[in-house]
Amino acid sequence: MSQKTFTIMGATGHIGHVLSEELLKKGHQVRALGRDPEKLSRLKAKGAETLSPSFGDAKALGAAFQGSDGVFLLIPPSYGEPDFSAYQIATGEAIAAAVKISGVKNAVNLSSIGADKPKGNGPIGNLHRMEKNLESIAGLNVVHLRAAYFMENLFYALPVLKGMGVVGTPLRADLKIPMVATRDLGVVSAQRLSALDFQGAEVLEYGGPEDVTMTQATALIGEAIGKPGLPYVQFPYEDAKQGMIGAGMTPQMAGLMIEMNQAFNEGRLEPTRTLGRGTTHLKEFLSGFAAAYRAK
Repeated sequence: MSQKTFTIMGATGHIGHVLSEELLKKGHQVRALGRDPEKLSRLKAKGAETLSPSFGDAKALGAAFQGSDGVFLLIPPSYGEPDFSAYQIATGEAIAAAVKISGVKNAVNLSSIGADKPKGNGPIGNLHRMEKNLESIAGLNVVHLRAAYFMENLFYALPVLKGMGVVGTPLRADLKIPMVATRDLGVVSAQRLSALDFQGAEVLEYGGPEDVTMTQATALIGEAIGKPGLPYVQFPYEDAKQGMIGAGMTPQMAGLMIEMNQAFNEGRLEPTRTLGRGTTHLKEFLSGFAAAYRAK
């Protein structure tokens, strides 16, 4: 296998650091982009080149992409933005402009299940916009990696679990969700970039090994933390929204998250094709959740 050069946005995040390490193990050159100097230094120690361009600066980002055989693209989460939708749109447009400036020909773009729809799906709507921006670039081969519900999202239940002794979200108790570990998304992204086996625009919807309801997830959480019979509570949308705001989320962001949960509940975020499947089972993943629960 010939050595290639790949540039990874968000290389210090849950997905990006796994992706970067996997590519380095395969013998490729990695240009790791991120904002956390300590985490970047760990990748540098493993052989990566590290840079910290602003992801909203098309010129700087384009320079970072220059000469890459492929890039990993994402709009990083920044939930403290006063206008999260405007932030998503501006960052997505800067990324697309950077791809054009650099002339890069191959990309894996982190998107989400539900990004086939332009609205009514909370923050996912602007990932639809990002997909379309990338597809408009002549000569670009892109895989839209439409991720399912992150297992890591369950960590947001910790304050309620510790405070009220229940797992609670706005999601229906009986809703089957293809929860996926972010590690598996990093691994599959490395596989696709390393192979460069895609042409034009491809959609890869990706979940975990099995679909899980919140009732089942709560039972597994109870088992992991030593609380069998742990109850699950579906919170009313308005109560959940106020809880999010109380936890520091902006009212706009909380509204978007509620819209996304409602779209899940009403079946508007169903996969559009056969899912790719990761290997991490929820029971395995929850060992880390249990450690976080026991931590002070």
